[in-house]
Order: sequence, then structure tokens, then C-alpha cells
Amino acid sequence: MQAMFDRVAPRYDVANTIFSLGQDRHWRRVAAAAAAAGPGDTVVDVAGGTGALAHELADAGARVLALDFSWNMVATGAARARAAGDDRVWWCNGDGMRLPLPDASVDAVAIAFGLRNLPDPAAGLAEFARVTRPGGRVVVLEFSHPTWAPFRSVYTRYLVGAVPALARVVTSDPAAYRYLAQSIQAWPDQASLARIISGAGWSQVRWKNLTGGIVAAHQAVR
Repeated sequence: MQAMFDRVAPRYDVANTIFSLGQDRHWRRVAAAAAAAGPGDTVVDVAGGTGALAHELADAGARVLALDFSWNMVATGAARARAAGDDRVWWCNGDGMRLPLPDASVDAVAIAFGLRNLPDPAAGLAEFARVTRPGGRVVVLEFSHPTWAPFRSVYTRYLVGAVPALARVVTSDPAAYRYLAQSIQAWPDQASLARIISGAGWSQVRWKNLTGGIVAAHQAVR
């Protein structure tokens, strides 16, 4: 898994925009708003990749740590930020299952399209709860299940047919996007993920469907 993300890092953000038909930035903005972080708050962006969500969180004034287990993702994001003169985000190459943070030390944890890739998502969510102060929040932005059956059928054909074909043209590792399609299809639906989040020590779990349920943003309180 780590090697796969190291390979896709150079064109990761471009591919995301192409495959989402330009919706990815809107999804991240919704997730950043759900984190409800502002000046003085500390947020850790787990599986932060090249920092796309981290920068949305920083725009709200939060102090943001972007953590990813792929060194190339972190290095790519940090290099781009330096080139733009943007030093608002701290960067860390680390394990989302064992966050290098003290108990109750952050105001929010956010993860965008990374929970599927943890070896044990429920244990990862419990680790997020460990580092979050009482009253703090978690936001999980993740692919989900379209709510309208005809649209779900069209989306499934796009996911298993068009995405792998496009990946051969626009990415540095087409096999990674076959994995993407398979992992999305196997992922729990919105209500099932809400139960997993609740079982990991979070309360007041709710979610918002985006783009017909292709993606859902789950929010919960510690």
C-alpha cells in the first residue's frame, strides 16, 4: 500500500480532479467546514496526501498537521507548499494507526479518502479518538454508496470501466486505480460506517451525502 501511494504521488491531485469530474475540491471544502476548526484550533489531517484538505483547513485559520505514511506524498506536498511560500501546514511522515501525538492533544481529526486504506478502520478511528480532546470532532470524507438505484448502476459502470481505462492515460500507476474501484465497492454504506464510527468512541454521528451519495462526509464528536 505504501509503495503504491509513493508511485502515484506525482500526479495524484491531477488524477483526483479528472476522475471526480472536478468535484473533489467541493468535497474537501465540505469536509473542512464540517471540522468546524478556526483560529487557535489544532487539526491533524490523517492520510493527508499532498495536503489538499490540509490547506482547506488552514484557510480557516487552524494549525494543521498533514500526516501520511507515504513519504513521496508528504515530500510532494511539502515541496509544493515551499514553492508557493506557504508555511501554514506542518508535514509528518507517519502511521495513521499510531499517531505521534499525546492523548487529547488536538481539536479535530480529519481524513479524506484514507480510512479505506487503513488496515483496521475501526482501530484507526479509536486512535483518532485518543488524540482528540473531549468535545473535539472527527470528519471522515470517504467514497460511499449512491442513494438512487439508477444512478448507482451508472456510477458502478464508470467506476469499474472508465476509471481504470483513464488511469492508463493520466496516472503513473494504473493498477492503483483498479484497487480504488475494488475498495470502493467493498466499503460500507453510510449508515454502516456511522455505526463503526460510533463503536470507536465517537458520539453524535451524522453524515451528509455529496454528489448523490458517491461521497459522504461523516462528522462525530469526542
